[in-house]
Amino acid sequence: QVQLVESGGGLVQPGGSLNLSCVASGTIFRVYAMAYYRQAPGKERELVAHITSGGTADYADSVKGRFTISRDNSKNTMYLQMNNIKPEDTAVYYCNADVAPYNDPRPYAYWGQGTRVTVSS
Repeated sequence: QVQLVESGGGLVQPGGSLNLSCVASGTIFRVYAMAYYRQAPGKERELVAHITSGGTADYADSVKGRFTISRDNSKNTMYLQMNNIKPEDTAVYYCNADVAPYNDPRPYAYWGQGTRVTVSS
């Protein structure tokens, strides 16, 4: 069974920083692409940042220059460093990963439980 466990959300003031983490655990053969999505109140879920297994990253225009996605493949862990946070970044952030379970090389999409980020002064 594969699980994605997120941490790092919370309350932050505008201009502040947060670092989100997502750990893939369980019986894993390989973790492929990983990504963070977010869903603000009353809005649809949107892609924030994406990173391939080789480390190539891309970002939503709204977070470029402020957020940095990275990963440690040895730990099956992804990070999202959020700097210069704005009120419009308030949302529940979800981790997503394509993971091949042990004994099955085909990747399946998994989601974390979500971590809430609230930006308020």
